[in-house]
Amino acid sequence: MNAKSFLVFTFLLSFYSIIAQESFDRTQVLKQMQLANNYFMQKWPDVGKTIITNKERPSHIWTRAVYYEGLMALHEIYPKEVYYQYALDWANFHDWGFRSGNETRNADDYCAAQTYIDLYNLEPDSEKLKNTRACMQKFLHTSQNGDWNWIDAIQMGMPIFSKMGVLEKDSRYFQKMYEMYMYTRNKEGENGLFNEEDGLWWRDADFDPPYTEPNGEDSYWSRGNGWVAGALARVLSIIPEDAPHRDQYIHDLRTMAEALTEVQREDGFWNVSLHDENHFGGPELSGTALFVYAMAYGVNNDLLDKGKYLPVIEKGWKAMTEKGLHDNGFLGYLQSTGKEPKDGQPLSYDKAPDFEDYGIGCFLLAGSEVYKLENGFD
Repeated sequence: MNAKSFLVFTFLLSFYSIIAQESFDRTQVLKQMQLANNYFMQKWPDVGKTIITNKERPSHIWTRAVYYEGLMALHEIYPKEVYYQYALDWANFHDWGFRSGNETRNADDYCAAQTYIDLYNLEPDSEKLKNTRACMQKFLHTSQNGDWNWIDAIQMGMPIFSKMGVLEKDSRYFQKMYEMYMYTRNKEGENGLFNEEDGLWWRDADFDPPYTEPNGEDSYWSRGNGWVAGALARVLSIIPEDAPHRDQYIHDLRTMAEALTEVQREDGFWNVSLHDENHFGGPELSGTALFVYAMAYGVNNDLLDKGKYLPVIEKGWKAMTEKGLHDNGFLGYLQSTGKEPKDGQPLSYDKAPDFEDYGIGCFLLAGSEVYKLENGFD
């Protein structure tokens, strides 16, 4: 390399280094997370206020529980007292319990235990987890494994089994979690909900073959796949390095990351419909956030190749913050609750979904891992 070429190379290296720093400025990431979170906390100052859409629901349903997962992730990197108190007040209001009681097997109901356990770990008191222990212990004493018959439940439930296994020093939770996960993966519906060939998941048995999108492709819903990718990252962040079946979760995370990289939009988002952009495709923020979260976790923990996935993460984060995040913290392009691409359509920058809480939770989870990325922060 001659002197002129070396100078050009040095200039380009410095230029792209500056670009990377601008894209991944740790202070800016934290400000963006706080902006979205403050918007929500100001809108919902009463943690016990019921949620009214088409009907009235208590404030510890799954949508709100996912928000608190994100809040606790924010608290972990920026332990502000007001965040802790907001979560603690929520748990206290609901007596650290679940909408359908301790006998529920519905992951949407016991999802709240993810935050209950996090709060307990910060300030242990056996009374706090009386309901969680009662609810989760029953799973260890039945052979039933088909509870997670829709893939959203993988995210709502798996992290709790992981946390309980660590907290109670009881590997039975890890084994039961694996059995329930693998049932959903390989047996639910006709042949399980995971398509190993495509590296993606059908939302439930209603969407596995012969169901297809209008273009003949399988129906892969963005947020549904996001729930699984996010769950795998969360589980891997909780269970010990020598926990049984860890390799299975790593394999599935890598398989999904590979498949998702191939279908990321040019603007950095992922479509609502991952394999048919003309059938309720378009950008969607909650799925994008969960994919960014899972991939950033993978890079941060040397499970995914940084060179390959950092650009994917960067595009996704920039899409959410530059094209989805409003100046007041509102998040656009967030799909309402549902189970398939057509639900809650059309999406837009300004349209409010039926629930905002879970979308903000997903965004905070993504930000918590983007914040930890080494590239361009120092």
